Amino acid sequence: MKLYYMPGACSIGIHVLLEEIGKPYDLQKIDGAKQEQYGPDFVKINPKSKVPTLQRDDGSVLTEFPAIATWLARKNPDKGLLPSDPDGEARALEAMDYVVSTMHMQGFSRMFRPGAYAPTEADHDAVKARGKEIMEKGLVLMDKALEGKEYVAGKFSVADAALFYVEFWAAARMKMTLPKNCAAHYERMKGRPAVKRTIEQEGLTAAV
Repeated sequence: MKLYYMPGACSIGIHVLLEEIGKPYDLQKIDGAKQEQYGPDFVKINPKSKVPTLQRDDGSVLTEFPAIATWLARKNPDKGLLPSDPDGEARALEAMDYVVSTMHMQGFSRMFRPGAYAPTEADHDAVKARGKEIMEKGLVLMDKALEGKEYVAGKFSVADAALFYVEFWAAARMKMTLPKNCAAHYERMKGRPAVKRTIEQEGLTAAV
């Protein structure tokens, strides 16, 4: 397998899962500053021009964080990346989808790229503020989901890999204060060997 990633992007969550699984895989860095995601070589692999992108051993390509994470979990059931009971699985998928589709795509996307929502620069601060509201609400909800637990579904799962990357963006990049349970979860995640290896491989040691 080969993971196409950008350092510190949402692909870091998939990178963590690959390290948790422990099977051989290759890494291919995509330089966002040079907009390599729009270059012809990468567009041939993923015309969506985004990461994470996973090229599987048979050459087929899988895109979108939830799809890749779920596939990895299903292919490696011994790693316990999804709860085995239907309710637990549903809760893990519920949390992962909310993190990706709402906290990331509605919250952080406004904070990072306000121009995509308001072409007039005078409106950018309002767009960023709305994104922060969405993100802060998400952190409150995830904090509640973590109450009395070390991980979202009780044990480490795909949901935690997703939550980790938005916690990283909030705490390390945006200097936001994480609520108590999320802060503890973020520190717990950083202590996992797979996360430590991922951070080192992506050159993020100083940032995290």
